Parts: sequence; structure tokens; C-alpha cells
Amino acid sequence: MPQHTASQARHILTFAQTLRGGGVERAMLRMAAGWLERGRRVTLVLGSREGPLAAELPGGLEVVELKDERYRALFSLAKHVRAARPDVIFCPGNHYSAIAAMARLRLGRSCPPIVGKVSNALVRPEQGPVAAWGYRRWLRQHPRFLNQVVAMTPAMAAEAVAEMGIAPDRVRVIANPPALPVAAATPVALPQGRFIVGVGRLEPQKRWDRMIAALPRLADARLSLLILGEGSLRGALEAQVRSLGLEDRVFLPGHVADPLPALEAAAVAVLTSDYEGVPGVLREALSVGTPVVSTESSVAVREIVHAPALGTVVAREDEMALVAALDHWLAPGRSRPNRQVDAGDPVGDYLALFDWLAAQRIR
Repeated sequence: MPQHTASQARHILTFAQTLRGGGVERAMLRMAAGWLERGRRVTLVLGSREGPLAAELPGGLEVVELKDERYRALFSLAKHVRAARPDVIFCPGNHYSAIAAMARLRLGRSCPPIVGKVSNALVRPEQGPVAAWGYRRWLRQHPRFLNQVVAMTPAMAAEAVAEMGIAPDRVRVIANPPALPVAAATPVALPQGRFIVGVGRLEPQKRWDRMIAALPRLADARLSLLILGEGSLRGALEAQVRSLGLEDRVFLPGHVADPLPALEAAAVAVLTSDYEGVPGVLREALSVGTPVVSTESSVAVREIVHAPALGTVVAREDEMALVAALDHWLAPGRSRPNRQVDAGDPVGDYLALFDWLAAQRIR
């Protein structure tokens, strides 16, 4: 990458729909806090500040609240870009890429550079043929409106090149900033005895029904399951728990500000998703020395669980393999992994990319 002049991208604008607790939004707030700490100005165009992540808005962040949490409300982004005049736009996940595309269309040549992060899988095996065809066509449009793409691992970068048809020199590998303990967070009540923990929204993508169904099949009938997150499937999951008679073993306390204590106390951390981008919960669990069991929901999963001593990756639909992997890690005397420490400077890497793009625009 060419040399950049310090602080050329003095003003960064990003956007989000709500603060209800998604991993994309949480990572974006962590990055915004880092950019602010390094002297940059950051504007967040936000549909609604309702939600538990409102407590994590960093000081100094300029928030433009639309007071409308519908996705389509963000299609007004171009108007706010004209008013704020940022040096660069950061699209925090591919869930939001249609918003970036509309901003580019409306702003034309006056649009600042747009950097889009790949936050979810670009190959979606759960889609039917028609949906998969449409999704591939949509991904092929991304090089038209994104100046640069950020992937969180090399495998995700390779997937972006292949699926978007974007030139490799327009893709950068930058990890999310690591999760840190939240001193002011309300502690979550942990189950008595040994337990399995899952962290993620109660939404179809996460497939918590798989883990709930597996619980009564495990060798240790005293184990509990703690799922931290909130979402539209709460009622369905609670009904599944009742139907299996697991009311005293499955706990759904909702969103928590700091999942690290629960991850550290758990016997195993589990991820049962159909698809993911680069699941931060696996990194977080390994950072506190907790083994993980995950479905093969992303090309990045095996980059994170890169050694047998860290955990086990199973096929998405293999229920027997999920049970066997959990029983393996739950066996008495099983060694826990050494804590995995993330290296690098993601905040600085993003700023270097933003500065370079701003310099390119000036030239």
C-alpha cells in the first residue's frame, strides 16, 4: 500500500440500523471508539438508538438518529453524507451493503470512498437455487460501489475475491478489535455446576434449536445450557425447551453487555449456526481458554479453530457429530486450551486504509 499522510481521513462516517445487540454493530462501536481515541472524528448515522448497545456508544461519537429502525430508513444516508462531508464511509457489514450502494448511486462522483466489511458468509449453503442465484448476482455488483473490501481472515478475503469478482488488491485482511472486559456491565447469573455457553442472537441463522435438541443426548445429564442473546425466536426456543422438559437446564437471560465472564466459566462454548462471517464468539472463548465446538458455518471457522487442542468443527447438519464433539470436550479431566492472544493493531490498520483512500481521492 502506498505511504499515507497522517490524519488525511480526519472524518469517518458509518451507519447502523439499531443498537439491539448484533455482533456487527458491537464490533463497529469498538472500532469507532478506537478511531476516536486516535484523534479522528466519527459520525454514526443510526436508525434508532433503542437497544442494549446504547450503553456502549463511545464518548465523542457524533450520532445522527433517524428515529426509524426500519432498514429502508437508512436509504437517506446520502443526505447525511452531504451534510457531514466525511472523508470516508465505512459500511460495517454486508447486511448493510445495499445502503452503501444507494449512497454511491445518489452521490455519484461526489461520494467519498466507501470501505465495506464482510461480516457474513458469501457462500450460503442453506439457500435454495433461486435465492442463491440472486445472491451471487448481487455480490457481483459490489465492486461497482465499494472502493475497498475488508475481510477478517485470509480465507474470507479469498471468498470475497471469488464471489464478488473483485480484484485482490481491493481486498484487505483486518481483524475486528478484540473484546475487552466491560467494567460497568451487570454480571449475568451463571448456572450452578458445569454448563455449556452459546452467545448470539435468537434468530434463525444461529440455529440454537440444534443445541437445545442435543442437550438431553449428552452423556452428562447434569449439564446446563446458557444462551446469551435476544431475538425473534425466543418464544419458539422456550417452547422447545418446555417440550423437552429442560426448563431447569436451559437458561435464556437475554442480551448481556459482557459475555467474557460466562465464556471463561463455561466448560465449552458452542456455535451451531447455519452461516457466519468470522464468528467473534469463537475468538472470545479461546481468548479466555475455553474450548469451542462449532458447525462449519464459515470458511473462517477452521482458521480460528486451527488446532485439535482448541476445539472441534462439525458439519452443520450432523447431529451425532455435534453430540460426540461436546461429549469429548466435556469428558472429566479434559485439558482446556491455552489462552489465544490476538496480535496486531486493527484500529490502526483501518486508519491506514482510510488515510490511503483519502490521499488517493485528493490526487
